[in-house]
Amino acid sequence: MTIRVDPPASGGWRAGLRVGLGLSVGAFALALSFGAFAVSSGWPAWLVIVMSIVVFSGGAQFAAVTAMTGGGGVVSALGAAALINTRFIPMAAASARSLRGGPWRRAMEGQTIVDGSWVAAQRPDGTLDRATMFTATAVQWPAWVGGTVVGALFAPSTEFFRDYGLDVIFPCFFLVLLLDSLRGKPRHALVAIVAVAIGVAAIWFVPGGVALLLCGIAAGIAGVRASGTGGAASAGGADSAGGAPGGGGAGSAPGDGSQQ
Repeated sequence: MTIRVDPPASGGWRAGLRVGLGLSVGAFALALSFGAFAVSSGWPAWLVIVMSIVVFSGGAQFAAVTAMTGGGGVVSALGAAALINTRFIPMAAASARSLRGGPWRRAMEGQTIVDGSWVAAQRPDGTLDRATMFTATAVQWPAWVGGTVVGALFAPSTEFFRDYGLDVIFPCFFLVLLLDSLRGKPRHALVAIVAVAIGVAAIWFVPGGVALLLCGIAAGIAGVRASGTGGAASAGGADSAGGAPGGGGAGSAPGDGSQQ
């Protein structure tokens, strides 16, 4: 007999609101920096604001503006932004089973998959708390757009960002996401430590983008190995419990491995 264990009660929209409000502070500061940076790089304010409304991706937007400013052209800018956003491919794939409805509805729900919301919405069984993710993203988006508007229209000086420490918002933002993720899955701490060590060592010899890529490759390899191990363990657990291997039994945990 196969025993199915339902996922724990979700945090719901209240948890999403709490997470979203916290992340929106960092999103606003980062967007303020982006708006000022883009305008000082020669972009018109209206285009910068439209970009934040449509794209809503800090890393991709910074990469695109940097590429254009460096004389790379539109193709280079789009390529840089696309490379930054390739992280959403495995995130979306891992989230697919938690989305609902037909293709159009699932596509719209997929637009809410942003870093902070996605991490906060993770459940121990590998599924997503949809209400948490939707609400957290809904709170962050206006903060991102609002910060861009202020930065683009008033264009604070670079000294302003250095004085108030806004230039460290971006790395701190992702550090918070990492720590929150490790709190739910402490066994992944070794992967994070190795990735950080590779990044710190590589930054002395290669450009920052290459160092980041090396960190991602290391984490990806570890994730694949963990996923394979988790899948094998789940199959064994299901067999010993009398259930079908890989089924929805209590020992089924491949979804948990897919979130690496």
